[in-house]
Amino acid sequence: MTLHLSHVYERLVLDHPKIILGLLLVLLAYFAYHAKDFRLDASADSLLLEDDEDLRLLREVHERYPSKDILVVTFTPDDDLFSDQSLLRLLDLRDELREITSVDSVVTLLDIPLLQNVDAASLVESVQNVQTLEAPTVDRARAKEEVLHSPIWRNLILSADSQTTALLINLKEDAHHSNLLKTRNRLRAKRRSLGLSTDETEALKRYSFEYDTAHAALSEQRHHDIQQIRSVINPYENFGVVHLGGVAMIADDMVTFAQNDLVVFGAGVLLFLIVVLTLIFREVRWIALPLLSCFYAGLLMLGLLGLIGWKVTVISSNFLALMLIITISMNIHLIVRYKQLCKDYPRDSQRSLVSSTTRKMARPCLYTALTTIIGFGSLVISDIKPVIDFGWMMSAGLSVTFVTSFLLFPTILVLLGKSAGDTKKEPEFGVTQYLAMVTQKYGNEVLAVSLVLAVVSAIGVSKLKVENSFINYFSEDTEIFQGMKLIDEKLGGTTPLEVILNLDEDTGLDALDAEENEEDEDLLEFEKEYAVSSSDYWFTPYKIKRIKEAHDYLDNLPEVGKVLSLASVVEVAEELNQGEEFDSLQLTLLYKRTPEKVKGAMIDPYVSIDHNEARIFSRILDSNEDLRRKELLERIKQDFTHRLGFTENEVTITGLLVLYNNMLQSLFKSQISTLGLVMLGIAVMFLVLFRSIVLSLIGILPNALGALVVLGIMGWLEIPLDMMTITIAAITIGIAVDNGIHYVYRFREEFNRNGDYIESVHVCHANTGRAVLYTTTTIIFGFSILVLSNFIPTIYFGALTALAMFIALLAALTLLPKLILLLRPFG
Repeated sequence: MTLHLSHVYERLVLDHPKIILGLLLVLLAYFAYHAKDFRLDASADSLLLEDDEDLRLLREVHERYPSKDILVVTFTPDDDLFSDQSLLRLLDLRDELREITSVDSVVTLLDIPLLQNVDAASLVESVQNVQTLEAPTVDRARAKEEVLHSPIWRNLILSADSQTTALLINLKEDAHHSNLLKTRNRLRAKRRSLGLSTDETEALKRYSFEYDTAHAALSEQRHHDIQQIRSVINPYENFGVVHLGGVAMIADDMVTFAQNDLVVFGAGVLLFLIVVLTLIFREVRWIALPLLSCFYAGLLMLGLLGLIGWKVTVISSNFLALMLIITISMNIHLIVRYKQLCKDYPRDSQRSLVSSTTRKMARPCLYTALTTIIGFGSLVISDIKPVIDFGWMMSAGLSVTFVTSFLLFPTILVLLGKSAGDTKKEPEFGVTQYLAMVTQKYGNEVLAVSLVLAVVSAIGVSKLKVENSFINYFSEDTEIFQGMKLIDEKLGGTTPLEVILNLDEDTGLDALDAEENEEDEDLLEFEKEYAVSSSDYWFTPYKIKRIKEAHDYLDNLPEVGKVLSLASVVEVAEELNQGEEFDSLQLTLLYKRTPEKVKGAMIDPYVSIDHNEARIFSRILDSNEDLRRKELLERIKQDFTHRLGFTENEVTITGLLVLYNNMLQSLFKSQISTLGLVMLGIAVMFLVLFRSIVLSLIGILPNALGALVVLGIMGWLEIPLDMMTITIAAITIGIAVDNGIHYVYRFREEFNRNGDYIESVHVCHANTGRAVLYTTTTIIFGFSILVLSNFIPTIYFGALTALAMFIALLAALTLLPKLILLLRPFG
């Protein structure tokens, strides 16, 4: 069958190179056209699984407690914040921001209600005669003290040192986008639980397409909004320190990082490849041909992603650089084998030489491509969406690389004809011959060092951890890092954690004391007199008490920064009420008399009367070095039931912290499952290719050493696993095992010819060893380009994978041949 396929390939491709080249150009033009639809994305949809139960729960909560996209501008003026100059600049900045079309409102230190600045006769009078810092009659010193001690505004609008203030920018909601998202998610939820009818399936496809279109438009609008906001705030850097923060800004900047990474990685790898190919081959054709293959495969893949609407995230933004590296690697193997055949058979025609090259290299290249696909493909069983997407993307890209290498490369080579330089004998390559000598003379020492490295690395692996701060994903000179750091340290934390309390009326009635029960009659009379609805007196002392207990518990946790809830509002009201707690009638009257604008801003975000719920919103201090997310969430859940007396059904914990923790905790499981799948897949490849269990072990173990050592180094140096570093082991083994396949395949060929193990080692090092050295060096420097990223996980990924590939290279040219000499698998 193999022989038949070889003949078919030669008749179709090598006998008609011009036709094949023409068809390839037509295919390239088609996909190049669709490259215009290539998109980058950093939204929650691109970073989470669509069937994530906690994501579904968070979306339900946000439907009940709607909130707009918020951007935060922090302003630390050179002058005193409450001076005339600083407040005037704050006023100008606020007014300029409000002029931006997409800005719905801006809340600043100048806009928050000051309830203690006027000596009112009653609480109701204070609420109905609210003043702000803009009022000319306001006592600034008194206002400053009120804000600094306000349960609502301290560490939200004003830092504890009163030097930094925040401007909260509420962006206008895109109702069409929100409705499409809700409809799409409801259909997805029904598909998972009950299944969809034919019409509903078509509707889901339609809504998904419409949502993607609307989301792309909204992302473009948000990018424009952020640019406008930055243009407004930049001049104010002359008067102090200004930072922009917020989820929308982080998402937009991550897309910018991904775009920059694509350009920098692609350009850096391309420049490096030109230098490497020039140094290795010193001939134009051997520089141009691999680069043409890279250009073709890369553009084809971009077009494919655009055609099927596959968005690239910051995690997968390095796919293009990796594709270029692997394409060059495969092309170098083809070139080295072709040049060797030219020296061995100088009288053969170009067609015969190309045919021999493709025939001899097809099987090892196919199996190396498949093992590398297994390495990347193993990532699809991860629980993390960007990692899954990266795995699928690279698997598709490697398929494109293999097909390109065996269609475009040989087609152009046949048309070019033979080169005089290819028949010249090249001098022996010192590095590979030296490693062959080391293997022959010091093989036992190589085994001992490898064993020690494996043991020490295994201990390091046991020390691996997943705790990682999101803020540390970014370089310290980026605005994301600086803004998040300031907000985290001075303005109440960054990562949201929300607790939803289900306040059962029956439980509440059981807990009320006799005095509170007597208030019910007064409440009924009040309802009749003022014609209020039952929802107006939902606010009972028992519910307030329970909310306060939960609020205070979270507020006292060292990992938690700002906490907001109905308890914050009630505490302010009680301060105005001379510290007296309210009974049911007073709470009802207060709620009834509160202006709608104040209700919308200070009560509705924390209470859902229809669902009998209260929401406590808190922010976690992400930069806290003692933060352990999993332990924190488990402790909160346990304390709510055991210390505060809530049942499990009465408490729901949600928020971005939960989603982020889910991702972190899935990393260990993903690491084990992906490694297991890689090892199994590669073992099957070796068994199919060599039909030998011993050869399978010989081929796998040296290449697994590189991944093991790097994971061990991460453990010893306390470098945590993250969305990128989790992929290092699987990818390293998937790529590095290519060296083993090429080496063992060539060793078997040479041993069958000469029957001498030592001679076969030296022949393999002189030929295949040279190709392995070239390709792995290319891969090492290619991955090293990734350290130019602004995204710290990408930097770690590039540096550590390069190190793993270097160790795997040494193992492939020392430990691998020593195992062959020791076990003598060929007889």
